[in-house]
Formats: sequence, structure tokens, C-alpha cells
Amino acid sequence: MLSVAYSAEAKHVTAARLAPQPERLEEVFCAVPRESFEAGEGVFWEGDQADHVFKVSEGVLRVFKIIADGRRVITGFLYAGDLVGLSLKDRYLYSAEAVTPVRLRRLARKPFAEALEKWPDLRPQFFARVCDEMATAQDQMVLLSRKSAEERVATFLMLLARRLHGCHPIGRRIHLPMSRLDMADYLGLTIETVSRTITKLVARGVISPEGRHDFAICKPGKLLALCGDGDSYEDTIDREPKMRQAIWPH
Repeated sequence: MLSVAYSAEAKHVTAARLAPQPERLEEVFCAVPRESFEAGEGVFWEGDQADHVFKVSEGVLRVFKIIADGRRVITGFLYAGDLVGLSLKDRYLYSAEAVTPVRLRRLARKPFAEALEKWPDLRPQFFARVCDEMATAQDQMVLLSRKSAEERVATFLMLLARRLHGCHPIGRRIHLPMSRLDMADYLGLTIETVSRTITKLVARGVISPEGRHDFAICKPGKLLALCGDGDSYEDTIDREPKMRQAIWPH
């Protein structure tokens, strides 16, 4: 559902109308109106002309590709503050769809490129974003090619916990707005395997359900060890982790 404001205003935005002297790449989007998308609604589709860059303001997006046999492969979930559509190609290489109700801002590529040209300090931030996408893609390759089902689910939960709460997720609640099918398509597993693995983690006291889409991390050290990355710290009885400086910096 595109907002009416987009057709009237956003398509005419130029670099001259953008935020004066923006210090952060996200500020470039402040001059354009926000649009709303309902859960399940597409923002753009793989193969569409890549005319815009988007900044998520509220909600969660999934980005995915459809492979030759019709199966969906989710390559990531985007939250408030994330940018999407940064590909330097002429067409989008993936589709973006709302997991929850989403609000975002879109900026045409021309004024976005003009902003990078006008304010050179923004260029390192842009390239950092592109590099982050590449690093995420590499992590996803490791996740799918080398990790067991339990390691994949544990890694997914730990990544969400760190994103929401930083490096100290003990006792914190993590919200999973995506469905089990979304998780399965992201992790390269079946829905049954995802559900079975989560049930095992609950039974072992690693996580605890707190509603339909929420879990508390009860043993973050155990969850970290289950990720299979060689990182760990000790879960103590008083629920205060014994930190290792290399893993959990103060």
C-alpha cells in the first residue's frame, strides 16, 4: 500500500531538498514522507527496476529470492534503521516484503547519488553498509553449509538477542515477529525441524517461552556454545555471566 504522499512529493525530491549537511546516511531520508505497508505486502520484487533506496522506520521486512523450483529462500530480516535496495545493479536482486506492519521512507537513486556526491563524509558510511551486506551474506553461507539444525536455530536466536540487547542478552526477552515458516526458509530447514529444535531448547532450560512470539534467554552461555562458533562463557547460578573480554567487552 503506497502512500498518496509519495506520488505527490517524494519523486521530486532532489539533493538540494535533503537534510542540510547530514552527519549520518540515514538523515538523507528525512525530507521524504513515510509510506505504510501491511504485513505480507511487497515493497519491491526481484527483477524490478532498482529505482529507489529505502530506509525502514518501523516494523520488520524479509528479503528473499525464489529459486528455480519455486521454493523461497529468505536471505535476511530488516529492522528499523536498516537500509534496503543498496544494490549497485540496475534491477533488484531480491524481493522485500513486510513481516509486520511497516513504515519506511523511499528515496530515488538520483538524489541519493547526488547526496553522496555533495557530502563526501557520507561515502564511507555507504560503503560500510555495502560491506555489511557482503559480510552478512558470507555468514549466511556458513550457516547453511556447515551448521547443524540446532546450531542454526541457536545462531538465529543469538543474533536477534544481540541485535535487540547488545552483547549481554542474559534474562532478556527476544521477540520473533516472523513465523516458523519464515525461520525455516531463512535457516534452510523444515518447519517441523525448527519447531522441534525450539522445543528442545525450552526443555533444556536454554530459553523460556513468554507468549506466542517471545522467548527469554535463560542460559545465554549455553545458547552461545550451541551456535558452534567456538565462543562460550559460563552460566552461573545467579544468572550473571562470567565474561571473557574477547567475547563480551565491557
